[in-house]
Amino acid sequence: MKLYAKAASQASSVDHEAENRRLKRELARMTEERNILKKAAAYFAKDAR
Repeated sequence: MKLYAKAASQASSVDHEAENRRLKRELARMTEERNILKKAAAYFAKDAR
């Protein structure tokens, strides 16, 4: 029974690691998008004056 519990916890750990990698990639992409939008907003705000 302990072998099954150990295997399940290892699978869960792998799932968490995969989820962390996915979330880090998503965070990097969203941060890049935010920075682009901030620069575009500043450009157009400057142009509107």
